[in-house]
Amino acid sequence: MSGKYQGVQRKLLDVNPRALYTPCGCHSLNLTLCDIANSCGKAKDFFGIIQRIYTLFANSTKRWKILKDNVKHLTLKSLSVTRWKSRIESVRAIRFQAIDLREALLQLAESDGDSKITSEANSLATYELGNFEFLLGMVIWYDILGAVNVVSKNLQSEDMLIDVAIDKVKGLITFFEKYRENGFTEAMYTAKEIATDMGIDPVFLEKRKIRRKKHFDENTCEPSQSVPKSAEEKFRIDYFLYLVDQAIGSLRRRFQQYQEYENIFGFLFTSEKLNSLDDCDLKNSCNQLESILKNDKFSDVNGEDLFVELKVLRELLPKENTTATAILNFLKRLNCFPDAFIAYRILLTIPVTVASAKEVFQN
Repeated sequence: MSGKYQGVQRKLLDVNPRALYTPCGCHSLNLTLCDIANSCGKAKDFFGIIQRIYTLFANSTKRWKILKDNVKHLTLKSLSVTRWKSRIESVRAIRFQAIDLREALLQLAESDGDSKITSEANSLATYELGNFEFLLGMVIWYDILGAVNVVSKNLQSEDMLIDVAIDKVKGLITFFEKYRENGFTEAMYTAKEIATDMGIDPVFLEKRKIRRKKHFDENTCEPSQSVPKSAEEKFRIDYFLYLVDQAIGSLRRRFQQYQEYENIFGFLFTSEKLNSLDDCDLKNSCNQLESILKNDKFSDVNGEDLFVELKVLRELLPKENTTATAILNFLKRLNCFPDAFIAYRILLTIPVTVASAKEVFQN
């Protein structure tokens, strides 16, 4: 729908070229998580295993009772196909109750008379929850989903403004950049603790290298090869770093419009930013805003007049840092800065997300 060439965005801009397009912040975070998970086969397998565990217990009241008898606190939840941020609840239930859940699977395997159910329960308990790579992936995904979930809830606040939303998204990108450097070591430490408590060896399974049989007339001299990576290093590079790099790239791409808003309206975000500009930079920012809001010969603001008004306004504003909302209320009381009043009204009508404060993505 939001296509800038043939979508709704294009149709609205054809009617009013000065309209400001903003993607839904929460939906963009949702799509970011989709990008991360769909970029890696191991990630798809991970969530497939979680859904298998839930389905195994949920399809029978008898099996669900076995689950409830062993897992006392957090309840298993089905994965949402569209609301990816809600998946943190599904991962959390396993992340903090892996021992109890494994015991429930083993108990189910012993008590169920259906050979198919027995085989499935044994497989999940032994080869999935009993696999150190799965436990490590579980810790990594819990960290990723948790970080995104916090920002998603913040963006759905009733009083959220575009400048604060930009800072939240920048903070999330910074989190992933730091997580890229130190997150794997921390996740390894946590996963080893969980594995030790479960009696699982915290080791990566080395896959046997398949060698092709050579014919007698083939050259037996093999070309020099680089030192093969260990299973742990391969997991770190091909899985952990791949997920985090995808997260950083997707966030920057999907929230590019936020960066454009900062370039256009950034000098109006707070009184601190307004005061930080010299006269030359302030004038350039005002003229740029006039150009952005211009259609043919008409513009919502006059750059020269706005520059003069903001110069005077800087002297009148309180010394402490003031938000854009407070500045607009201040202008409303004075009622003598028409262009500045229009500029701040436009800024404060830019939506952050279309999701309500009822946390529709969390249900």
